[in-house]
Amino acid sequence: MLTFLDFEKPVAQLQAQIAELRAANQSADGGDQIDMVDELAKLEAKSADMLKGLYASLSPWQKTQVARHPQRPHFRDYVQHAFTDFMPLGGDRYFGEDDAIIGGFATLRGRPVMLIGHEKGHDTQTRIKHNFGMGKPEGYRKAIRLMDLAGRFGLPVVTLVDTSGAFPGIEAEERGQAEAIARSTEACLALPVPMVATIVGEGGSGGAVALASAERVLMFEHAIYSVISPEGCASILWRTAEKAADAAEAMKVTAQDLKELGVIDRIVPEPVGGAHRDPKAAIRNLADTIDDELTTLARQDVTYLQERRADRFLAIGT
Repeated sequence: MLTFLDFEKPVAQLQAQIAELRAANQSADGGDQIDMVDELAKLEAKSADMLKGLYASLSPWQKTQVARHPQRPHFRDYVQHAFTDFMPLGGDRYFGEDDAIIGGFATLRGRPVMLIGHEKGHDTQTRIKHNFGMGKPEGYRKAIRLMDLAGRFGLPVVTLVDTSGAFPGIEAEERGQAEAIARSTEACLALPVPMVATIVGEGGSGGAVALASAERVLMFEHAIYSVISPEGCASILWRTAEKAADAAEAMKVTAQDLKELGVIDRIVPEPVGGAHRDPKAAIRNLADTIDDELTTLARQDVTYLQERRADRFLAIGT
């Protein structure tokens, strides 16, 4: 069952009315049934128009809610519907495994790639297992190991970023969280093979940058990418998370703002109402876009790829 967000209440109420009319008509006796096909069609069309209008003018805070929607596609969904022959590789060869960051060999449209990404989980049990997508040092060191493998075998790297940020726990700091993030970012910048990163949901702080320092950075239409969460920013500036909507507006977290600022390169369209309403269509759009980008990058030499990554960050703010 689809979960409606707070700002979608008008659509939710109309959908409830449609369901109620349909159920009432179906439960009526044969002689009492009314032909409501035309009426229901009008209500469905009204609901679709309302949803389309709503999503055409989302505020940054509303986009933040969409990016965090629990039914939005996660890493496992992309593996299932966009990639084939996925062979996960675990462990960082130092401490252990991190289920928040998953990676391994995969095939995209017949092209072998190294696939790495965050997994948030889809229910309580899996969210706890995957630590809500918040990577630990061993996760970023695993990513470094996989990027090194990709460089040796000449495989392009594809990353799917969806995290509120790296795990801030004491144990993570004890194992060198900041260094692991920095070295993962360095590994991205030094890759001798093409790299395409996509912000598919949340792109939070260094935990996202560590897997997104690519020469081509894509972003889903309703995803967000920021140095801190809107709630965190509001808590610092105004001492209250209630100002999160104002913070989201000020931080320019949306794909549209970031494309204009040159932080990302391309916006991937989502189905009307967000990727969670038609995950397969959203995943198909992303797979097409990544394949197109990799085809273009395959013609570039190593020097161009590395310079392009560095130039992106040097140009930000100028």
